[in-house]
Amino acid sequence: MALQIVVLGASGYLGRHLIDRLRACPDWNIVGVSRHKPADWPADVAFQVADATEPQALEALLAQADAVINGISGSPAIIAASARALASALLRASRPAGSAPIRLIHMSSMSVYGNVQGDINEAQPLIPPGETDYASAKSLAETLLSAHANSILLRPGCIYGYQSPQWTLRPLQLLRAGRLGDLGENGDGYSNLVHVDDVLDAICAALRAPANVGSQAYNLAMPDAPRWNIYFERLALAAGAVPVRRISRRQYALETRVLAPLLFIASKLGRKVGLRHLPPPISPSLAALWRQDIRLDSGKATLAWQMQWRSLDAGIADCVPQAPATA
Repeated sequence: MALQIVVLGASGYLGRHLIDRLRACPDWNIVGVSRHKPADWPADVAFQVADATEPQALEALLAQADAVINGISGSPAIIAASARALASALLRASRPAGSAPIRLIHMSSMSVYGNVQGDINEAQPLIPPGETDYASAKSLAETLLSAHANSILLRPGCIYGYQSPQWTLRPLQLLRAGRLGDLGENGDGYSNLVHVDDVLDAICAALRAPANVGSQAYNLAMPDAPRWNIYFERLALAAGAVPVRRISRRQYALETRVLAPLLFIASKLGRKVGLRHLPPPISPSLAALWRQDIRLDSGKATLAWQMQWRSLDAGIADCVPQAPATA
C-alpha cells in the first residue's frame, strides 16, 4: 500500500526539490501544501492550498496521512504559529488501532544552537525558545514538535546547490559585484555546508526509518566543511568571477553597518511599490555567521543512514554548471 505523505511548505526552494525527489518513488503518494499553488506545479502531484498556521486546516490534511514533512519557512511569527498548529493537529490526528503515530519530519536548522563554538553534536542544548528572531523561533518549533512520539528533527547547516537562493545565488551575486571575496578573519568561520541533494537523501532515509525510534534529532553537514573564505574563492573561480577581491575591514564595516540597514529599508519600501531585484544586504547576523567557529558533527546521520556526503568539488560543479563545449 502506498505511503501517504504531506509536504508543508512545498512551494519553497527545498520543498520543490523534495517534491521532485519524492514523486520519483512509486510507493509514495504526495500532497504538496502551501498558501499559493505555483504556476509550474507538476500535473502528476496533488496540491492543496492551505494556511499552515490554522490547526483545523492541518487536521484535515493529516486525516489520511502516514507522514508529514514540515518545511515551513518565513518570519519568526510564521515559524512559531505553524509549529503550534502542526503540534495541535498531530495531537488530534486519529490513526487506525494498532498503527504507529504519523511520522513527522521537521526541517529545523543549525541556528537552534545559537552562537556557540567548537564541534557540536545533537546533545548540545538549544537556545531558549521564543519568537523574537529566526533562531529562537526555530528552537520553539523544535520544542513543540519534539513532543510528538514519532518525530525526526533535521538540523541542516547551510543548504547550497543549484539555484539555492541563500547560499549559492546570493554569494554569486555579491562576488560578481565585488562586494564579497576574501574576507580575512571575517570569513574564517566554518561554513557547515550541506548540498541540497544530501538533505533530500536524509529526508528519504527518515521516511523509511523504523517507527519506534521516538523523537530523534540529526545534524546535516558535509564532513570537513570548508571555511567561508575557501567556499567563496572556489565559487568565484567556478563562476569566472575573478580576480577574487580582498575585502578590506573598512569596506566590510561599511557593508554591514551602513549599507545593510539602507538596503533593508529599501527592500521593504520596494515591495510595497513592486520594486524588486535590489542588491542583497550583508546583514550583521550574516557577518557573525561567517566568523563563527562552529562545526556541526553529522556522524549520527552518517551512521544511522549510511550517508554519502557530496564533496565540495561536486557541490561547486552543481552550483555553477559548465556550458557545453561548442565545435
